[in-house]
Amino acid sequence: MKILVLGVGNVLYRDEAVGVKTVLKMQEEYSFPENVRLLDGGTLGMGLMDSLMDADLAVIIDAVKGGHEAGTLYRLVGDDLRKSMSFSDSLHQTDLVDTLIYCDLIGHRPDCVVIGVEPEDFTSLNLELSPKIQEAVPKLIHEVLKELEKHGVQYSKK
Repeated sequence: MKILVLGVGNVLYRDEAVGVKTVLKMQEEYSFPENVRLLDGGTLGMGLMDSLMDADLAVIIDAVKGGHEAGTLYRLVGDDLRKSMSFSDSLHQTDLVDTLIYCDLIGHRPDCVVIGVEPEDFTSLNLELSPKIQEAVPKLIHEVLKELEKHGVQYSKK
């Protein structure tokens, strides 16, 4: 099974960058088998089609607007994916759900799960995560690793 761990979000808008920053931290701290690919997807939208179509499972790390307290963790599948900021309409990127629909039309859509966190500030231009969300990054990593373990992935700390 090919697994894509995809960090998404706009790094210019404080907590919206949590997906990208989390996947980069995972790349620094962990080693994974060849069937697991970690990718900084930024705001590429349709540019992610090749990577998504090559995967059987996509574990997407993102900020999630779920209406709870900042720092709340989420695991989303199915219709709940639209709570993820990259799965909602945006001026700076193609809706990730649309990208997955195109993947399906072309011939292969991976199963998807979003591991996310409720942002505190996603509108301020700032390259740093807010303190509350920075504290949540190790918990996000833990949840992503648990998701990978469910699929038989063995990893090691560098």
